[in-house]
Amino acid sequence: MWAYTVGFTVLPHVGGFLGWFLNRKEIPEWYEKLKKPSWCPSRRVFPVAWTMLYTGMGYASYLVWNDLGGCGSKAIVPLGLYGAQLVLNWAWPPLFFGAPSPSSNGWGALIDILCLDALAIGTWCSWYRINRVAALLLLPYLGWLAMATCLTIRIWRDNAERKSD
Repeated sequence: MWAYTVGFTVLPHVGGFLGWFLNRKEIPEWYEKLKKPSWCPSRRVFPVAWTMLYTGMGYASYLVWNDLGGCGSKAIVPLGLYGAQLVLNWAWPPLFFGAPSPSSNGWGALIDILCLDALAIGTWCSWYRINRVAALLLLPYLGWLAMATCLTIRIWRDNAERKSD
């Protein structure tokens, strides 16, 4: 049974690592040059935060899966919502960092994170009825997503006229 626990816990990290790997060159090239609000976390905070958030949400998904007895019909909605929001979570870095500038493809990242917010809230609501510990483990993630959404909007707005360097 420990293999399932580890597998579910590690799964979110796979896409997170892939997103970082694909965009690691764009971050220093243009992200550092962007105008960012004073409340923007340091670049060093992001890997630590995402490691904790992915671990918590991965373990929470295991709890829900276990409580529902696997991937049967009861699990379709709660784990489907989780999977969909995870895909949007993984899609955000390439959409944001892969753009030559926030104004050129900022809409893609902005739409992605707004849909991600809705799916993450839906995931939390469905999990709350199944396993409250799992729902509690998602709360830091929801808080971070709220900050990330505000940051995405603010960077897009404040750099809308900026051309890629």
